[in-house]
Amino acid sequence: MRIFLTGATGYIGTAVLDAFVRSGHRVDALARNSMKASEVQARGATPVLGDLTEPASYADAAAAADALVHTALDDSPRKAEVDSRVIDTLLASAAASRSVECLIYTSGVWVIGSTTSPADETAPLNPAEFSSWRVAHEERVLAAATDTLRTAVIRPGVVYGGSRGIIGDVLKDASNSLIRVIGSGENRWPLVYDRDLADLYVRVAVTLGASGLFHANDEGDEQVNDIVAAISQHAPTKPSVRHVPIAEARKKMGPYADALALDQVVRSPRAHALGWNPSLKSVAGNAARLMEEWRRGHRD
Repeated sequence: MRIFLTGATGYIGTAVLDAFVRSGHRVDALARNSMKASEVQARGATPVLGDLTEPASYADAAAAADALVHTALDDSPRKAEVDSRVIDTLLASAAASRSVECLIYTSGVWVIGSTTSPADETAPLNPAEFSSWRVAHEERVLAAATDTLRTAVIRPGVVYGGSRGIIGDVLKDASNSLIRVIGSGENRWPLVYDRDLADLYVRVAVTLGASGLFHANDEGDEQVNDIVAAISQHAPTKPSVRHVPIAEARKKMGPYADALALDQVVRSPRAHALGWNPSLKSVAGNAARLMEEWRRGHRD
């Protein structure tokens, strides 16, 4: 397949790019400058110089693809507006194309909110404020499905692996001898290894009939305190752990603090139905490996 990918140098997008290339697919990756273009080219993709905020810079490349995969997230205060424009552009490109058969949109499990029982893809939504704008975008993508266009939304859990992401921040803090936990730490994070997550994108893209919502998490139901304790054992020196009250964290981090404090138990039956089975199912159980991945990422 020919894949058009946004966010190819981002945390999720890098893993997705690598997964499609490993599977033998051509990847046309949006890159906003020559440095980013060199990065994606080195990973085996064809760079498309352009910018999320300039639809004309990538609309033709999208229309030439077989599948459109949107993993990018603008990090400005206009992120919801930019994301909406990207959806508009990808849907318009698909409508004008004779080849596009699939659109995959990246959301996240924070749209579900805290769960009182295991939440699968049919669970009602009570989104964290930080991610509430994503709900309407999910609905737009899913409603755009036609007889010739499959649309899918993937909701990753908290991604781990390598040197980036929320778990990467915990590994960094452990290496710096002070880990801050938002709230009591008794809350559970739904987690997913970056390479396992990327495998799901490939499965959705290549599986005829794969459409709708897909959760992606390892179903380990690990408490934040257990994750922190395991990581601490592999730090250069045993770090101090400070539990930051939600109200205090909110003053510094805004709605992001509440998202980190969510207690979530999430299930991914629709992903498993595609044959998806995560290779890693625990952060705490793989803390030594993940610490080494983080160190290697900072040496490269």
